[in-house]
Amino acid sequence: MQKYTAAIVGGLIAGVVTTAVMVAGRKSGVLTKTLDRDAVDWIDDVTGSRAVIGDAGTSAVEFVNHLGASAAFAAAVPKLRELAPSLSPAAIGTLYGTALYAVNIGAIAPVLGITEGEVAAGPRKAGERWAIHVLQAVVTAVLADRLTGPSRRG
Repeated sequence: MQKYTAAIVGGLIAGVVTTAVMVAGRKSGVLTKTLDRDAVDWIDDVTGSRAVIGDAGTSAVEFVNHLGASAAFAAAVPKLRELAPSLSPAAIGTLYGTALYAVNIGAIAPVLGITEGEVAAGPRKAGERWAIHVLQAVVTAVLADRLTGPSRRG
């Protein structure tokens, strides 16, 4: 599979995986209020969507947005692989997930009002958000590597 296609497919699968982890973590009590629920609340605050399409509809909108972001951010993975060919996919994913967390959740989300900011969130919630971003990027990078044949890696 072509490396960019593989990365995007990996990103889409990672989007499903991380959503499942957030739902399971939240329902089991292992995780606190997860970022997907913060995003659903934000979408409703901005658009009034729950009154029109309900919580399930608003959650579906957020899920589609999450998958789109997963695919878009995944498109950078092949270039990162080229820049750091000696790193494993897991290492690339960990570094990239940390960078995405820092920019998207540490800087952009609080400005937009999606989150309260990581200091206000506290170490547990901030750690959960960071871990989900790392999981997302690691799954993306590992799947992209596996879906790309040996002759196309790098």
